[in-house]
Amino acid sequence: MSAERLGPLAPAGLTEEQRKAAEEFQQGRGYAAHGPFAVMLRSPEVMLRAKAMGDYLRFRNALPKRVSEMVILITAREWTQQFEWTYHYRHATEAGLAREIADAIGEGRRPPKMAEDEIAAYEFAIELHNRRSVSDATYARALALFGERGVIDLTGICGYYSFLAMMMNVARTPAPADSGDAKPLAKFPS
Repeated sequence: MSAERLGPLAPAGLTEEQRKAAEEFQQGRGYAAHGPFAVMLRSPEVMLRAKAMGDYLRFRNALPKRVSEMVILITAREWTQQFEWTYHYRHATEAGLAREIADAIGEGRRPPKMAEDEIAAYEFAIELHNRRSVSDATYARALALFGERGVIDLTGICGYYSFLAMMMNVARTPAPADSGDAKPLAKFPS
C-alpha cells in the first residue's frame, strides 16, 4: 500500500469544532476516534452523523451479531479494506462466526458450510455488492428470515461499511497494528 494520506490529526492542531466532535465521539464510544472516524474528523459533522448511523447498524441492528459481522467482512472483502477486515475479523469470530467462513470470505470464496441465516445474508450481500441489486428469490429468503426491518438493516450495513471503506481507501488507512488472527486481504484480480 502507498503512504497514508489522511492519518490521525494531532490533538494540538484540532479546530474547536474538531475537538468537540472528537470529545463527543469518545464519550459515546468510550474510545478515541480511529480508523474511518480519524479520517472523517476533518469534517466533524460528517464524522458525527456517520457515528450515529454506525451506533445503530453496528451495535443494535435486527440481525444476529455473527451475521451482521459476517456482512461487514463481506463488505471489507469487496472493497479490499484492510482496516475494516482486520478490525471486524476478531469481532465476527467472537460473535460466533466460524473461522472457516471468515477465511473463505477473505479469500473471495463462497464458504462451504453456513447456517441458513448466514447463507441468506451472504447471498444478499454478495448480490447487492456485485449486481447493485438483489433477485426476487434472494430478497424473499432474507425477508422470510429477517423481516422487513432486517432487510433494511442488512442493506444499511452493506452501504454503511462501503462508505467507511471508501473513506479509508481514499485515505489509505493501514490495518491496525494488532491484526490478531486476521490475514491481510489480497487484492481481487482486475
